[in-house]
Amino acid sequence: MSLMVDIPPSINPYLDKSRFKKRTYSFEEYVEGILNQDRVILSKAITLIESENPEDQQLAGRIIKECLKINTDSFRIGITGIPGVGKSTFIESFGLDLIEKGHKVAVLAVDPTSERSGGSILGDKTRMENLSKHPNAYIRPSPSGRVPGGVAKRTREAIILCEAAGFDRIIIETVGVGQGEVLVHSMVDFFMLLILPGSGDELQGMKRGIMEMADGIVITKADGDNLKKAKIARADIQRALHYFPLSKSGWNPPIILTSSITKLGFDEVYQMLINFETLMKNKIHPETSKSYFETRRREQSLYWFEQSFFEKIKGQILEKIQSEYQELKEKILNQEITPFDAAEQLLSIIFDQYKR
Repeated sequence: MSLMVDIPPSINPYLDKSRFKKRTYSFEEYVEGILNQDRVILSKAITLIESENPEDQQLAGRIIKECLKINTDSFRIGITGIPGVGKSTFIESFGLDLIEKGHKVAVLAVDPTSERSGGSILGDKTRMENLSKHPNAYIRPSPSGRVPGGVAKRTREAIILCEAAGFDRIIIETVGVGQGEVLVHSMVDFFMLLILPGSGDELQGMKRGIMEMADGIVITKADGDNLKKAKIARADIQRALHYFPLSKSGWNPPIILTSSITKLGFDEVYQMLINFETLMKNKIHPETSKSYFETRRREQSLYWFEQSFFEKIKGQILEKIQSEYQELKEKILNQEITPFDAAEQLLSIIFDQYKR
């Protein structure tokens, strides 16, 4: 005969479901935790702003608004380059170098999301193991989702939270060079393009816009047998940049050879950032009477205002006409209507909805 014993949840932790409930934080706890540089709360706050839940979005909005009040002396660096160029390796080595020079570094690393499954590897903490363990560093991998531009949907808000938490060097690692990759330029102070040695063919196929927007070009893996190739690549890039117009600020993008193994060029990269920041903060923009640094940030704020506005408008409109929208999509798939006519019909439906 067997005995059935009813063990109370307090005695048997495996039956106590309350132990597995997610810890929730109040608005005050989130803000206090971020300002006290609590990495757990900072991570949860970034998860909150990435949430699609309306209640989470409302709370996230309040937190961001409060964090914007904090005066920070931060510098935002966007780093892009084709897959295989060594972005994560470079960022780890350079991040540790920045910390040695007295900075606190946050890395917002965006991993590509699978178009088929919607999944993401999110392996940047593994690839940047030494940096992730440092007390003056914070690494946040986020899936890029379906957002063009190689940045996660809420990357800009995550930047604000990291700055409020005391990180003065914010690095954004993007998915790679693509048509929409330049979106990262709209949220950083310095746009760095990484290029592989011997990339003459890749240089020919690279988007002119990315090259024009680069504030600095870094050739990676310039060591061993690659050093000669890296020098040739630098000469090729110098010739290409010769045909680009000089920026209004007068800044001429340097081309620096680096090696994460030998630390070649890291002091030069650091000095490049200092020189750029000094110029941008001290030189006055003739059209705004503000510094080039402040002008760029103001223009970025206007850009993200417009992006946020159109995103919200699109969401609200589609919510009201979801059935008609789906019906027209089916008609397009069944070749019953052209995409152009479907767009005209949907626009008419929208106008009719808002006339009522």
